[in-house]
Amino acid sequence: MRRQRHGTQGQDQKPGRARSGSGRLRLIGGRFRRRLLPVLDHPGLRPTPDRVRETLFNWLATEIDSRTRVLDLFAGTGALGLEALSRGAGEVHFVEADRQVARQIAENLTSLEVTMPVHTQKAQAFLDTRPVEPFHLVFLDPPFRQDLITDCAQRLEHEGWLNEHALIHVETEAGLIPQLPAGWHLIRETRAGDSHARLYRRESAQ
Repeated sequence: MRRQRHGTQGQDQKPGRARSGSGRLRLIGGRFRRRLLPVLDHPGLRPTPDRVRETLFNWLATEIDSRTRVLDLFAGTGALGLEALSRGAGEVHFVEADRQVARQIAENLTSLEVTMPVHTQKAQAFLDTRPVEPFHLVFLDPPFRQDLITDCAQRLEHEGWLNEHALIHVETEAGLIPQLPAGWHLIRETRAGDSHARLYRRESAQ
């Protein structure tokens, strides 16, 4: 589940859901399979369809293990990072600017009895810091139509955030061809409604 693309820092709103109460995020695979986690009834939040997440994690089935370090930028509800944890990732960093939304991610991690970093700051500010270690997998799913992809991709590439053969999942509005570093090679893609999801593998220039 992500934040709406028309908001300030994340992804998606569920059509037809009442504004009162909270929604639920269902993890679809791995050790937390079928766990239902609460998500805030917060402007701009909606569930990413299960089939989209399932497609992505089918692509990643042989890529995630206990050594995998994952970065979930523009985390929203943290659905992608939580799914990666469920499927065996050793470490996941969640980056979410909205304090309430970030707090809910932390509470869901606690309910799963997992301790992982939740960074309450804008993705660009987070990428201005220095990484302790590079990441093997990055979810780059910023708000639509705000021209954030290129800047974040360049920071990831040139500031030491990526492992030599890192995988980067990029989600954009349909019709947008993102301007990405030359070393990112497209290996998979799919479309669903207004979303175009692409998976890239980085090849180091060294």
